[in-house]
Amino acid sequence: MAEPARWRIRTSGVRVRTTLAVTVTTAIAAAIGAYALVAALGASLADGVLLSADTRAEEVAQQLADDTRVANLALVPEDDRFVHVVDAAGSVVAASPDGPTRPPAVPPDNQPIPELAAVLDTEDGEDVYAVVAEQVTTAEGPLTVVVTQEASEVTDSQDALTGTLQIAVPAVVVTIGLVTWWLVGRALGPVEAIRARVEQITADRLERRVPVPLARDEVGELARTMNQMLDRLEAAQTRQRQLVSDASHELRSPATVIRQHAEVALAYPDSTTAADIAAVMLSEGRRLEQLVEQLLWLARTDEVTSAVRRHALDLDDLVLEEASRLRATVSVRVDTSQVSGGQVQGDPLMLRRVVANLLDNAVGHAASAVVVALSEDAGSVTLRVDDDGPGIPVADRARVLERFVRLDESRSRDRGGAGLGLAIVQGIVRAHGGTVEVGESPAGGARFTVTLPRGGTVQAPVSETALVSPGTNSDDSPGGNR
Repeated sequence: MAEPARWRIRTSGVRVRTTLAVTVTTAIAAAIGAYALVAALGASLADGVLLSADTRAEEVAQQLADDTRVANLALVPEDDRFVHVVDAAGSVVAASPDGPTRPPAVPPDNQPIPELAAVLDTEDGEDVYAVVAEQVTTAEGPLTVVVTQEASEVTDSQDALTGTLQIAVPAVVVTIGLVTWWLVGRALGPVEAIRARVEQITADRLERRVPVPLARDEVGELARTMNQMLDRLEAAQTRQRQLVSDASHELRSPATVIRQHAEVALAYPDSTTAADIAAVMLSEGRRLEQLVEQLLWLARTDEVTSAVRRHALDLDDLVLEEASRLRATVSVRVDTSQVSGGQVQGDPLMLRRVVANLLDNAVGHAASAVVVALSEDAGSVTLRVDDDGPGIPVADRARVLERFVRLDESRSRDRGGAGLGLAIVQGIVRAHGGTVEVGESPAGGARFTVTLPRGGTVQAPVSETALVSPGTNSDDSPGGNR
């Protein structure tokens, strides 16, 4: 139970980090936004206060400019502002009733104060005011109209908004954090289910599959991909076990024959001769060598499916060379009159093995003749090998290409191999992007048709040494599956 706990800690780390990142980002953005909102509100209200003060100053200045004497200037009490008229000597010549005796300091350039900077002491304590000065020339000389506008509503509104935001922003941040925690937990739920199932899958339980979420998202694609991988692993394990089982059975037979003859020779020395024992040993030794070589070829075909060494070569040269080899060792007629040019891209050694296995298989089952045909079209090269033997039943034509499959009529030790020759052909051809088909020849026997992608022009000849597999000769044919 310790491992799931560690996984939960790791998952919680992802969950915590994601939630923390979102929460911190939201908090920073909300704080910046709140600060900007309070500042914007203050600036807007301050502009309104300054505009109101400036408008009042212009009104009074306009009255004085219209030949209104200072003594006749009617200034009424106002709750939120005071007006002072100052002459050139700095003396207050007119002021709003109930206002302070003197106005706050006026900037030297007599421009409106652009910020809430003037603070006057009043009976109620310390209040914030905006001060605006407007100069005007009258018949009584130059005068300055100073308007002091109360601005407490700016700070009051900012304080009220700040208090609201101090409650709302943390609430929003906490809510977003909780929602993020919940959403991340739901997103990681299918991942945990996949992990738990993968933890249960072992080499002897490959039939299990991970649960696939209903949602067609990235996690669902991951689950489907993992199930496809498990399908491939299970199929590969099944093939491996079958190969080991079949190979063990095939290897046991010649080993048993060798051991039995050796035991008989030891127990009854006069019943056999050294030559007889040597002949048995040689025959079974060749059979073991052939089986091991074929197993190595199968291993190679499994490994090179996606990495075949490709060279431009003439397949017809390989066919004619292998046919010539057979003519020197068998009595069956090998007809190559239908072989024409065929250029492919592939591994010369492996393609030679394909041709050799097909011809050996056909010769081993032919009554009198084997016919080989090779043709080329725009996109492919087709190799056909026909024999006039007993043929292959329709039900067995797909099965005969499988490993260690031998039909009933060829199970004898004299004719039947290990059942790997055609399986090697199938593996090599597939590795080269081609296909193998089994049918009936015009003579009534079997027909094997190999189709390979057409290659380019031959760039360099392939040496005979490079094409011959070590340990392969006319006396050591790979055998067939029939």
